[in-house]
Amino acid sequence: MNLRDPRYKEFALVQEMMETPDVIRRFDPAPAQEAAVEVHATRRLLLTGEGSSRIFPAKNAVYENLKLGSPWQIVTEGARQAQEYELSRFSVFGASNSGRTKEVIALFSQLAEEGHERRFGLTAHRGVKLEEVSVRCFYLACGSENAVAATKSVVEQALFYRAMLAETETDSPVMTQKESAAEAARTVLEMPLDGKLIERLAAAPIIYFAGRNTGVAEELTLKTNEITHKKSDYLEGTYAVHGIEEVMRPEEVVVLIDPFPAEMEKFREVLAEGVGMTVIAVSAEETPFPTIRIASVPGYDTVLQLLAGWNLLVEVGVTLGLNLDKAERARKIGNVFPG
Repeated sequence: MNLRDPRYKEFALVQEMMETPDVIRRFDPAPAQEAAVEVHATRRLLLTGEGSSRIFPAKNAVYENLKLGSPWQIVTEGARQAQEYELSRFSVFGASNSGRTKEVIALFSQLAEEGHERRFGLTAHRGVKLEEVSVRCFYLACGSENAVAATKSVVEQALFYRAMLAETETDSPVMTQKESAAEAARTVLEMPLDGKLIERLAAAPIIYFAGRNTGVAEELTLKTNEITHKKSDYLEGTYAVHGIEEVMRPEEVVVLIDPFPAEMEKFREVLAEGVGMTVIAVSAEETPFPTIRIASVPGYDTVLQLLAGWNLLVEVGVTLGLNLDKAERARKIGNVFPG
């Protein structure tokens, strides 16, 4: 995709995706570092929100935190379920792009009634309900989004959480690799893709995304619904070869996000040969499958994987002749606080 071709440039979705490299380049880690000081007092952090405001930003933070061996304990949960938890020893961050997500407001209102003093909001808007129920709100700088599918805000939320981890590491790549990541992001978004693969995806009744529990594959599963109006499923880790192959069909497609080298042969045996389905990989390395090759930039690999998936889905949507900015039933704010 690009902003020169008339097939893409009129869509707000494409415009917002193409703003993401500059979101990366201009990202200011200072507010996240201030938040990290607050979190460090408890060393326990719950990241909550709904949909795209939680899936990639929060799960990527959990993944990166565990890779670092940080002394922090970071967990994530949907806001409604989090209302059932005893959170007095946790700092709680609630991400809501709109600042009006009903489930997040309900959780924070409950925590306020309980006297919880470490509840923080992350939003793109001022003067919203999330400000009222948070001890402090932090604000995204990416600007508003007009397409139903959230994109650039998801990346900035993820960068905010990742920058908080700089409290526990030296020379964080989130700061030192910004320029390289921004350039790689633009390349990934604009890279041409194999037309035959796009045709197979466009014809598929369901698209599976398989990969690590970093939020990338799961977020792309949601974006598939919003952008291509197709059914999709997220297959965590190696789930794809642990039984679901029984009901898979040759006309379906699975996209492997950064596949585990030790399991690629098994995926080939079970999915490509056993089911007879098309298997596509998104990876910085060559794989036995048709591969969308992307750069590897320390601290930003998962972001680049996500953007490669966006590019793929936009091509499918354009091939199908869809309005990429609107959906039949999906809404920009899934569940709005009535106030």
